[in-house]
Amino acid sequence: MGDEESRHGYTIDEALSTLGFGNFQGMALCFAGIGWFTDAMEISLLSFIGPAVKSKWLLSPTQESFLSSAVFGGMFLGAFFWGFISDSYGRRHAYKMGIRGVAIAMFGAGLLSAFSPDYTSLVIFRFFLGFGAGGGHVFSSWFLEFVPKSNRGTWMLVISVFWILGEMLEASLAWIIMPRLGWRWLLALSSLPSLTALLLSYFVPESPRYLFTKGRINEATIVLEKVALINRKELPTGNLQNYLQLHEENAPSEETHLRPSNEKKATSFQTWFQPLFELFSSDLRRTTLLLWFLSFVNTFEYYGLQLMISSLSSGESDCGPLNSILSKNFQNHNLYVNSFIAYLAELPGLVIAGLFVDRLGRKLSMEMLLMVGVIVMLPLLSHVNGTVITALLVSAWTVLSAAFAILAIYGKEVYPTSARASGWGLATAVRRIGGVVCPLIAVELVRGCHQTLAVIMFETVILISIVCVIFFPFETKGRGLKDIVSNTD
Repeated sequence: MGDEESRHGYTIDEALSTLGFGNFQGMALCFAGIGWFTDAMEISLLSFIGPAVKSKWLLSPTQESFLSSAVFGGMFLGAFFWGFISDSYGRRHAYKMGIRGVAIAMFGAGLLSAFSPDYTSLVIFRFFLGFGAGGGHVFSSWFLEFVPKSNRGTWMLVISVFWILGEMLEASLAWIIMPRLGWRWLLALSSLPSLTALLLSYFVPESPRYLFTKGRINEATIVLEKVALINRKELPTGNLQNYLQLHEENAPSEETHLRPSNEKKATSFQTWFQPLFELFSSDLRRTTLLLWFLSFVNTFEYYGLQLMISSLSSGESDCGPLNSILSKNFQNHNLYVNSFIAYLAELPGLVIAGLFVDRLGRKLSMEMLLMVGVIVMLPLLSHVNGTVITALLVSAWTVLSAAFAILAIYGKEVYPTSARASGWGLATAVRRIGGVVCPLIAVELVRGCHQTLAVIMFETVILISIVCVIFFPFETKGRGLKDIVSNTD
């Protein structure tokens, strides 16, 4: 028995389960959270500067919407780029090239945006900011690879709290700064948090899972030993073993098949595009396409509701009975108040998601929450007063944000380590298309007095999303990351 243990040693999942969620994971959570915090601030400020910029430069509604679309277009390219950097060269190298590049891009472009002399330069600067912000998904992929599987879903939801805090801080800053100092000061101050991520990036260790899949076992062991030291725990007895050593005796797993071979030196082309080949292998193709659609819907619905709330609150819609109600009840400052309330509404959404994600599983939780979102939005098809409109939109925001927070967990868990950042990075890139399309279509329907049509469109895509979740191939709750793809047969 002892010889057997010595021969087999332990796996990454066994090591993380033994070490538990300790001081190291707490620090990793804070670091990854700062990345989400910064992203959230930069994205949510779009709701606040749009009306001010429109007024200053006499922009058309389409030009105002294009400002948001430029940011999401930059994030589309950035999400694609940083995901492949991460899977090809490592999470930490993605941070060396990425986090620091992201921080520099976000701080530089954010600060330069504040000094934009005209509309065109502002669009260009915000595009480059979006390209940097597109790397934000690597933070959560990196954090995921240090978390024990037993409560992985809960901790991946906790990291989403940083996003909400960033949104709430941005709404608070806008509330204070916009009426007094104007939109340029808001842009400048919102660029500062990225400097914190830049400074902390020097202390980021590489993901042991990434090192492991590349055959760099000794380096992975060193990282785990550091985690054990900080957590004041002991690693399991024996040595960290190569996945192939442990499982070649059994039928080859899908992950074993997909993982790039360390015996052949990959060309530069293969290094870059191996993760893409994996994503469209016969085993992962359906999952990838379903995730792409749901990621698109995520941003389309999320920012559609956010921009709808801000549009209605600021009185930009001029639509008969609806506008007459809103114009009586909303003043300019209510744009900030209602946005703050909407962001705050995401917190109970995360609590709801936390109650279900590790109990009911990822798939059933998403199906249930999406259906509740459909039901909550149904009254918007009829004429209701302004208070009810806000309450329904915020309620829908709550349950849909919970569903899509769980989707973000599932999307990272479902891929093998060798393609995780690329897989979710591409899904994030597709998600940004929803952010590009949403201001140009959904919100224009609201501003053009077609609220009912907008609601019908939102409801339809949610119903299609439920069907997509049903067709996901398997549940990831409680599975070790190394086993997830191997169990799809």
